[in-house]
Amino acid sequence: MSLFSKFKNDPLFAKVIRSSGSLFSSNTISLGLSVLQGVLVTRLLGPSGFGLLGIVMAFASTVNSIFSFRMSELVVRYGGEYLNKGEKDKASAIIKAAGLTEGIVSLFAFFVVMLTAGLAEQVLAKTPGAAWMFTVYALGLLANFNTETSTGILQITDRIKLQGTLNLVQSIFTTLIIAGAFFLNGTLSIVLGAYLLGKTILGLGVFITAQVQLHRVLGNGWWKTPFSKLTSTRELIRFAFSSNISATIIKIFRESELIWIGFFLDTTAVGYYRVAYTIVHFLSIPADPLISTTFPEINRLVVEKAWQRLKDFLRKITTLSLAYNLALGLGLVLFGRWIILIYSGEGYLAAYPALVALTVGLVFNYILFWNRPLLLSLGLPEFPIYVTLIVGLLKLGLSFLLVARFGILAAGALLSFYYIASVGIMAWRGLKEIERLEIRDLA
Repeated sequence: MSLFSKFKNDPLFAKVIRSSGSLFSSNTISLGLSVLQGVLVTRLLGPSGFGLLGIVMAFASTVNSIFSFRMSELVVRYGGEYLNKGEKDKASAIIKAAGLTEGIVSLFAFFVVMLTAGLAEQVLAKTPGAAWMFTVYALGLLANFNTETSTGILQITDRIKLQGTLNLVQSIFTTLIIAGAFFLNGTLSIVLGAYLLGKTILGLGVFITAQVQLHRVLGNGWWKTPFSKLTSTRELIRFAFSSNISATIIKIFRESELIWIGFFLDTTAVGYYRVAYTIVHFLSIPADPLISTTFPEINRLVVEKAWQRLKDFLRKITTLSLAYNLALGLGLVLFGRWIILIYSGEGYLAAYPALVALTVGLVFNYILFWNRPLLLSLGLPEFPIYVTLIVGLLKLGLSFLLVARFGILAAGALLSFYYIASVGIMAWRGLKEIERLEIRDLA
């Protein structure tokens, strides 16, 4: 309470807290449902089946991210800037281009997954007859053909909390199906279908909601805006490709851990690691709303060249995130075994060492969660590429040496190393750039 009282007179900070609070409320309920899903699924499938499910879901997500251009970032960075300036034609053209590009990429990603399903079965799942699961779950890519662009639209129109509501709806439907599967002794395919349904509800729901907001803000004929309204086309392409490469690198080295565990070890190890990874990512529940709501505000302050306000804003949100992340992280370390017992049962206690190792890196990451949005807003989209690539290659090289020998503990420790090194460097670079720009403008 004292922390909020300290910052209550800052309108920008208060706005972010209000928007984040709305998302947090929805996300908290969704978290409860997600926990219930995990409790039921881990017990229904066991470590090996749970691991196989994780590999299937991670593979489709990774393939999509490899080809994705992170259109939400493009929409926020440029669509948000044009909208703030009242240049609706330019904003419409940006959003139109982003939506069409994302749709084409999603279709392409679906076919890639479908064509490589057999290889994924042999190399990653190591489970005969699992190829069809990869293909079926990839249908979610088609349902989420415009999710990135739509999320960006909700961010720049200050309606991001609606996504939290939609996420809650999909969580309810998913939980109901999984609960039915648990009590009726259902199969992995039913569980997979439940998660696919959830992704479909969320993807289509966010798309429809974003279209409503576009008609409200830009008018009914916004989609007729010609691409000729786009300016600085070279800059836009540079940003899109830089964002894509950066996202691909991040996905390969940071967010595809289940795939690498499957490659180095087996589905049982994947099951243990997924439990640890899932529990540690409880940290993201309060962090994700802040990420969604702060990016547009950081971008606005950069556009306005309000450097002192930007530094004050970053200081305050860092203080806030430091307080709750340290508390949550300490709780995970102290009560991790107990949490695993409740979440998954005694058969998953082997996940605890990985949980501790992962907690260190995730806490650091969420304290400085603003690192990449800041660099993008400052016009430095290439810098995250260099950092994540160098640190990621080092992490991957060490993985070949250590994971097969030391198992999921090594995997968790290496991911923490990746977070600390990459996030720390990017945050430092962003702050140095603010100082440089501030001195330049004062000269």
